[in-house]
Parts: sequence; structure tokens; C-alpha cells
Amino acid sequence: MAEEHNGPVEVGAPMDYKEHEQTYNLFISAAKYGSMFLIALLLGMTAGFFTSSGFLGGLLVFLVIFVAGIVLLR
Repeated sequence: MAEEHNGPVEVGAPMDYKEHEQTYNLFISAAKYGSMFLIALLLGMTAGFFTSSGFLGGLLVFLVIFVAGIVLLR
């Protein structure tokens, strides 16, 4: 049969809220800058593959969007 638990649900160490907030902020930053990187990469690939600009034009588009994104997301 199932055991009956009447004690507190949380019996571990107390929460370290400072560490929790640092981890959360790191996750949010990684998601924000990672999404911006992927968008810049896709736009650069689109410019490189579907226009006559070629590899260097796509690279230029990627770099411009990536740097602008970093500046705007700060």
C-alpha cells in the first residue's frame, strides 16, 4: 500500500534565492541573444542564397544585423 506522508513537502536545504535569480537572468540572456543570433544568421543566409550578393553579402548582412542586435538588446 502507499505510504502516508504527513510531514512538510520540502525537507531539503533552504532556497538560495540569489543563486536562483542569477541562473534565471543567465537563462533569459542566453535565450535573448541566442534568438537574435539565429535571426541574424537566417537573414544573412537568405541574403546570401536568394540574392546576387553571394557569400560576402550574406556575411555582411549577418554582421550588421548581429552587431545592431547586440547594441539594441543591451
